[in-house]
Amino acid sequence: MKTTLLDLIGALRTGEVSPVEAASAYLDRIEALDRLGAFVEVTRERALAQAAALGAAPGDAPPLWGVPMADKDLVARAGVTTRYGSRAFEGFVPETSDPLALALDGLGSVSLGKTSTPEFGMTGYTEPAIGVPARNPWDPSTGAAGSSGGAAIAVATGMLPATVASDAGGSIRIPSATVGVVGLKPARGRLPVSNGLGSPGGLATAGPIARTVTDAAYLLDALVGSAPRRHATAAPDPHRGPGGGPASFSAALATDTGRLRIGATLVTPWDGWTDTTLDPRGLAAWEWAAGVFAGDGHDVVDADWRPRGYPELFTTIWRASAATLPVADAELDELLEPFTAWMVREGRAMGAREALGGYQAAGRFESETIEAFEAFDAVLTPALAMEPQAIGWNAVGASPMENFARQCQYAPHTSFVNVSGLPAITIPAPAAPGERPWSVQLVGRPGGEARILQLAARLEAARGALPYPPGYGA
Repeated sequence: MKTTLLDLIGALRTGEVSPVEAASAYLDRIEALDRLGAFVEVTRERALAQAAALGAAPGDAPPLWGVPMADKDLVARAGVTTRYGSRAFEGFVPETSDPLALALDGLGSVSLGKTSTPEFGMTGYTEPAIGVPARNPWDPSTGAAGSSGGAAIAVATGMLPATVASDAGGSIRIPSATVGVVGLKPARGRLPVSNGLGSPGGLATAGPIARTVTDAAYLLDALVGSAPRRHATAAPDPHRGPGGGPASFSAALATDTGRLRIGATLVTPWDGWTDTTLDPRGLAAWEWAAGVFAGDGHDVVDADWRPRGYPELFTTIWRASAATLPVADAELDELLEPFTAWMVREGRAMGAREALGGYQAAGRFESETIEAFEAFDAVLTPALAMEPQAIGWNAVGASPMENFARQCQYAPHTSFVNVSGLPAITIPAPAAPGERPWSVQLVGRPGGEARILQLAARLEAARGALPYPPGYGA
């Protein structure tokens, strides 16, 4: 079986591999390898039937025709148990599918099941009480982070060629960096579905997790084209193909960037609120990336960024977002995990003035951040501040606020991108054989996915082939 998304698509289009053969191969790999808690539901019979119904590849096959993928367990799919990572929805089988699931069906993909997520996606670690913890394939005693922990594991170990997940505070990028794959959060409004425009604070958007930058760009192209554009606030197209054709992030990878101005910063908006000390290996990865860009002739300069008031505004809008979770007050302790129950209570106790003040502050922060970064084609930051932590590190012996602070301590560079509505990508740096790679993050301008994909591809070329965790080589 091919190991990259584009290789697999090529084999599917030529008939070298049929959709049923592809689905069977990945289902077998999941059955053999998923000792890490990547999947909470594997729908073998349903997937094989869906694959068989595709028949032979038509000449106008959609972009993901026959590609095995999976739904994060926050995405409802009709007829498939959808738990949202919570005991409150144990055994729940929706009658209708969410727009993202329908979009992936329209693109021709085959869903193999559900990947693990924390309760309602509320935390940066994937250790739901309803299931088993999502374990890091590089060291199963540590977690895979979150909230797209299961999806990142599945791609890192070759249980999926690539997949689509969601990111409201780093939920694609944090686990991707933790397990050493590519994670891309598009700009707010970029996608026709799951684009942040309808989520609390405009934070959550779908995006790709992949093993290569080329695969991530292709998957982003597919998502952008999955439905007609309907949003006046959609980000502008970054690139036009030959003859002024449709926007294509894949085509942008083949174009020359010219000399760019890249901001580099170690500043986080959580500095002073929690310990954001950067691990030396994270610093080394950041310095390596800056060196690659400088060696290419780009101007790599300090991004003089002084974020203000961020911990207060983010904790306000995150608690407010929990207020609407569909669990009654009397059932919080019975059905929800302690951290989620605390978040819901905090959000429901919040007055309208406090909640709206948080959203207004987020709007100001967005404007100030875009202004601070407007002198740069992209901004380089670390992806994570800490090495992967042991299962239970976030919650065991911690109050809910201590739990939250630990999440911010682990990944202080990601959530501000969601508040600002900017695109960002995490990309692994080189690593010694058998060692987990550290990653860096590139943040783009509004609508600047093409530029950060180009820069990520350059880092990928400088790094070389992405390793599999020991024992998971394809």
